[in-house]
Amino acid sequence: MKRLISLVVIACIAFLPSSSAATKKPAVKPLKFLTTIGTPAQFAGVVTTGKTIIEYGNKGENAFVRGFDISGNELWNLDLDKLSPSIATAATVDSSGIIWIAGSTSLVRPTPTPPSTTSALDPDKVVLVPDVFTADLDAFSLWSLNPLTQEIKQYCLQLNSPILINAISVDKSGITAVGSSGTLINADLAGQISKPISFGTEATNFQSLVRYSEGSKVVIGSSTETLGGKKLVGKEDGVIVKISKANKIISVVRSSATKASRSWTSESSSLLLGGSVVTGSKIESAVTKFSTKFLPTWTYRFASTGETFTVESTYAFLQSTTAVAQLSGWAPKTPRSLLVNFDAKGAVIAAYSAPATQQAVLGLYASADLGLLCITSSAESVSIFTLN
Repeated sequence: MKRLISLVVIACIAFLPSSSAATKKPAVKPLKFLTTIGTPAQFAGVVTTGKTIIEYGNKGENAFVRGFDISGNELWNLDLDKLSPSIATAATVDSSGIIWIAGSTSLVRPTPTPPSTTSALDPDKVVLVPDVFTADLDAFSLWSLNPLTQEIKQYCLQLNSPILINAISVDKSGITAVGSSGTLINADLAGQISKPISFGTEATNFQSLVRYSEGSKVVIGSSTETLGGKKLVGKEDGVIVKISKANKIISVVRSSATKASRSWTSESSSLLLGGSVVTGSKIESAVTKFSTKFLPTWTYRFASTGETFTVESTYAFLQSTTAVAQLSGWAPKTPRSLLVNFDAKGAVIAAYSAPATQQAVLGLYASADLGLLCITSSAESVSIFTLN
């Protein structure tokens, strides 16, 4: 009888649904190479409109924007500010396909020297040294670009001191940019820029934001000072700041690692956040999905070089440095790019990587026409990969 019962139990186990069996760890698959678009020294970011890839960046003292097709052929190449030194540091695309680029410039313009009407005698061949033109990048600059006509419009606002703009977001009601010194700048779609609002000092750095249709914003970054009545917890805290339509702080959520330096650097509209955690010599990428009440629903830490990018509610992109417990056979000997795919409950269901020649991750972008774009760089070039 005991033998019969044992055989029945074994048979039942054998015919259990596969969902009851242990979940198989996914293996890391290769990303598909799409194109190469530029050099790491000049690159600032990528957006897309239709099937056109838009790179914005900085060459010397000049901000530029370039359009590429999916084969990497340059379609056009434009200077953003021909009158003064400038930098482009953030960009987004509105619902009509207009590209908005934010950065810094100077409203101090060089005075052109009028041409001489006569040829002066110069028997000693003296070389005349032109006046030196210097200008601080202490004005906020907003450019709009029509990708069909390549028409550029520039809007500027003088600031009291230079601000590094890290992110920009746009919807049908307006534009918001955020950056260093806890700065937030609003503008309308006609380019009218409002007075900057500071929510901190140089001890606070805003890295990313999401604008919501009712006018509120969720801004993330890092801070070593008190914000919204919430005091410093660690060496540096990652912060999530909810700001009302009237540009007042509604709430602040700080990280809780008492001995770490933390920063949130990337967020999606679904509140999937990515950032870095540095504890002593240990560097990790933090990936956390928050609820609408800013409570963590699931979280991961991956040993990495620190850079972390998130998109939608399902993907995180980082430069992994060691094995990942949730993946099969992943044990990089040198830092390797790693795209991690999560399901709705936060389980790791897939992962992808670019070749070992790619030394850094530079961005992650979801395109309606081109799919998921993973931006990496080797020592010489910036490359874009996508899913197979």
